[in-house]
Amino acid sequence: MKLRTLFTTIILASCGLIASAQTSEKTLSAHQRLHQQQLANVNSKLDKSVISDMLKEDVAKREASNSSALSSESSQLINDLLVEANKHIGKPYVHGAKGPSRFDCSGFSSYVYKQFGYNISPSSRTQYTEGVKVERNDLQKGDLVFFTSRSSGKNVGHVGIVVSADNKTGKFKFIHASIKGVKISDFDGYYVPRYIGARRIITK
Repeated sequence: MKLRTLFTTIILASCGLIASAQTSEKTLSAHQRLHQQQLANVNSKLDKSVISDMLKEDVAKREASNSSALSSESSQLINDLLVEANKHIGKPYVHGAKGPSRFDCSGFSSYVYKQFGYNISPSSRTQYTEGVKVERNDLQKGDLVFFTSRSSGKNVGHVGIVVSADNKTGKFKFIHASIKGVKISDFDGYYVPRYIGARRIITK
């Protein structure tokens, strides 16, 4: 009798262990499935984030490429515009003057553009809101470049027209009506800390 009881106890204990093991396996399996699902969700979010970033980067590159690509007609127009600008080198600076015998900075840029059918504001601050924004490493001939002046504080106070640009070094030359008259200057020295940004008027 005692032997039978002992045998029954062992069998019941074994069944309990088996049942416990099965429960543990089920619990572990459930945890594994949950963990795998969480990983899948994370990976999905990461994939979506990566794809979104890639798409944004691609759009930005395409926009930059499109903004840099000018038609041959526009390229020739800009060359002609700079020829016109150069005709006025040496003419005196007079505050508020809009040409053609004397200029201030924004009067000069607006006058030159007007000769080719582009009516931009005679105010440098307003010109800074016209056209499209251009990064300094993407400058082209004909772009407008803006600076602070001694009297403008941190605001736009001066404007010139890009004559040439080396976008690898960030250097460029621009023609403008300076206080010494219309001249071509290098982007260095006085102008570097005063640079604010650039705008492109001819975009196609």
